[in-house]
Amino acid sequence: MRKPELLAPAGNMEKLKYALHYGADAVYLAGTSYGLRAKAGNFSIDEMYEAVKYVHDRDKKIYITMNIIPHNQDFEGMKDYVKILEALGVDGVIVADPGIIMLIKEIAPELKISLSTQGNTTNYYSAKFWHQMGINRIVLARELSIQEIKTIIDNTPDTLEIETFIHGAMCISYSGRCLLSNYMANRDANKGDCAQPCRWNYSLMEKTRENEYFPVYEDERGTYVFNSKDLCLIENIPELIKVGVNSFKIEGRMKSVFYVATVVRAYRKSIDEYLKCPQKYVFNTSNLDELKKVSHREYTSGFALNKPTQEDQNYTSSTYVREYDFVGIVLDYNVETQIATIEQRNKIEINDTIEIMRPNEDFIEQKVLQMWNEEDQLLESTPHPKMIFRMKMNSKVEPMDLLRKALK
Repeated sequence: MRKPELLAPAGNMEKLKYALHYGADAVYLAGTSYGLRAKAGNFSIDEMYEAVKYVHDRDKKIYITMNIIPHNQDFEGMKDYVKILEALGVDGVIVADPGIIMLIKEIAPELKISLSTQGNTTNYYSAKFWHQMGINRIVLARELSIQEIKTIIDNTPDTLEIETFIHGAMCISYSGRCLLSNYMANRDANKGDCAQPCRWNYSLMEKTRENEYFPVYEDERGTYVFNSKDLCLIENIPELIKVGVNSFKIEGRMKSVFYVATVVRAYRKSIDEYLKCPQKYVFNTSNLDELKKVSHREYTSGFALNKPTQEDQNYTSSTYVREYDFVGIVLDYNVETQIATIEQRNKIEINDTIEIMRPNEDFIEQKVLQMWNEEDQLLESTPHPKMIFRMKMNSKVEPMDLLRKALK
């Protein structure tokens, strides 16, 4: 049975390191141009060099997004950029536009190309066409059921890799090709600058009937008619592995370190638990519980099992479900004194109960009894952003362990 690649988002270098540390097999990221997440941290060429070395030193893979829908002027400087990516030794590029594909084939014919989900591949005829054009991997459209994915895999060559999204935000537009943002906020979603108007609050009003609202909404506040719930396929890992998906993709280059680490860890555990003994596998509900500890919208299986219904939209709010705070990162630990050095990410107070999240083990729960600042003064709380402090720990911890606490 094929072991799928677990592919994680890396909005910056810190997120890249945590994605790998918590179990990702590969990461995807963008340079400062040509990607569809203009507001993510993204990577300069020097940072990309550092990222490639860091990833390859750990025998992992790194993919670069070039998935904008380009206009003529966007090709200026692109040839040089592609040559740089080839020289860096990236494992592939993610592209949506045939023009960019043609340019890459001319400039760097050995560079592997993944067709982005913005390529809207929903059938095996399209998949075979792109494979004949030299595409190595296809990121399938989100608008597919698991059975449709199986049909595509069954009818395409084994040399064509198939990647599919398993977790993250869902776009109301077809495979992410959106015009709403450009129309309403003058920000082009197809060039990475989406304002997310699909999350805004709407009511329907006919032009000649001012202030007379039609019943598309729940109450006087209106309704979030475009607001999809977040995709979560952690319970469907066995089916996706069985049909032969090569790569499981997590959305979220704009998300936090805590989000990336938590989501990667949960899916890493689910994949490994299934592959360890498929015949006796029972879904571990604690993995889903972990996914509920990050900031998220309500979850849906999207198109995976059947066509979405009204249950897959959230009509009352675009706010996130947030039940836990990410409060700190372990920087160091002294075994003799059992004291950890921690970087604060949100406020901790004496007598708080916290959880320490680790990559390959269950989380540890403990009460906060003693904390000191860098001048060895006792603390009642950690109010300053990213302050460095020390805490007495009940159990051994490691650098890059993450601290969280339930919201009161």
